[in-house]
Amino acid sequence: MKRLHVHVAVDDLKRSVGFYSALFAAEPSVLKTDYAKWMLDDPRVNFAISTRGRQPGLDHLGIQAENDEELQEVYARLHQAGGSVIEQGQTACCYAKSEKSWIDDPTGISWETFLTTGENTDYGDGSGERVARVAHEKSCCAPEVAPAPAACGCPAA
Repeated sequence: MKRLHVHVAVDDLKRSVGFYSALFAAEPSVLKTDYAKWMLDDPRVNFAISTRGRQPGLDHLGIQAENDEELQEVYARLHQAGGSVIEQGQTACCYAKSEKSWIDDPTGISWETFLTTGENTDYGDGSGERVARVAHEKSCCAPEVAPAPAACGCPAA
């Protein structure tokens, strides 16, 4: 059975771990100094947060396959969905080894499809992901990201 994957960039990992642990009524299954992940069965989701230098907020969504057959099924769906599919292949990211592909939805939200094949001792440098995202940005008409609003969104006093 496939699992929804959500990755959120955060600016305060400790505070965010506390928040999400309370929300999910569960401690993270992986906890590092810059990353945390909950593998939840209710709802069935791989929910991850990290402080990896990205803008806080939704980083990407994904579908995690449990075996190669499911992964091939999801890859076929990517190609049916339209748009540019970036086949990243084998990579090490998020303290895991995986086989991955990427696509952006029509609004520019990145979707990762992957099969985790093992653990990795470090987060990984993200170079494969960056290459996939940069290649995708250069190969299509992805909308430009608007600058982030002020911290609270309130006008200056």
